Amino acid sequence: MANRESDPQFQDYLDAFRQGLQKLGWLEGRNIKIDTRWGALDDAEVRQQSVKELLGLSPDIILTQNTPTTASMLQQTHTVPVVFVIVTDPVGSGFVGSLSRPGGNATGFTIMEPTTSGKWMELLKEIAPQIKRAGLLFNPKTAPFAEYWLRPFNAAANSLGVVPASVKVGTESDLEAAFAAQANDTNAGMVVMPDGFVNAYRVQIVTLASRYRVPTVYPWRFFTELGGLMSYGFDQRDSFRTAAVYVDRILKGEKPGDLPVQAPTKYELVINRKAARALNLNVPLSLIGRADDVIQ
Repeated sequence: MANRESDPQFQDYLDAFRQGLQKLGWLEGRNIKIDTRWGALDDAEVRQQSVKELLGLSPDIILTQNTPTTASMLQQTHTVPVVFVIVTDPVGSGFVGSLSRPGGNATGFTIMEPTTSGKWMELLKEIAPQIKRAGLLFNPKTAPFAEYWLRPFNAAANSLGVVPASVKVGTESDLEAAFAAQANDTNAGMVVMPDGFVNAYRVQIVTLASRYRVPTVYPWRFFTELGGLMSYGFDQRDSFRTAAVYVDRILKGEKPGDLPVQAPTKYELVINRKAARALNLNVPLSLIGRADDVIQ
């Protein structure tokens, strides 16, 4: 797990994985043992140490969360089956040969299509039509796949008459500087990239977006539940729950290289009207009508 062990959101995701295993007859303490390592988000040495420790336990199968963590694992083993979740561009990252026929020792569940970043840009423009400049926020260290999202984001921005920008951060202090810079332009907004770093600092990001009055669109529901303006994405819990199915199939003899990589099929649009009111934004009724949930 890339996030800290103290992060309740990601503990909840791991619980969903355990629950999925239980439904398939795998019970901890009876016929399965699960060892975990946490907190290897932006430190390659910590990730490598976690990989060595887990491989040293001679596991039958390994679950990895997010792209850098999966990369570190697959650099060290080409034989132990690996099921990954919340991974961006597994083909481009070299994890699998193709989505339909992975072909190696890894398979799993990928994140949203790259065109989704264009959708975030469109949603930002829809809820804040005054936007003339928009940044895509990410940490290059934890999002080595950034170009995957940047190309469609830039294309969508240009088509809407919005000037796009890459907003790169690496520390918590960088986050404040980034939002302060956007706030210098009253017609600027922000889109947050799916990135382990921004997930870890989600409270700070939502707080800064509110403090500096920067309309911001997020990839995950937990941002809007914290007070963020709007999110569009899928339920990460579902990926962990479904990953249990692949773990079960592999433990029963199937090969990961024969199991296709799966992409999300259900997305949810969540709008926080309280956050919109604080930004003096009138949420269009057409947008409200399309929302899966509206936080009042």
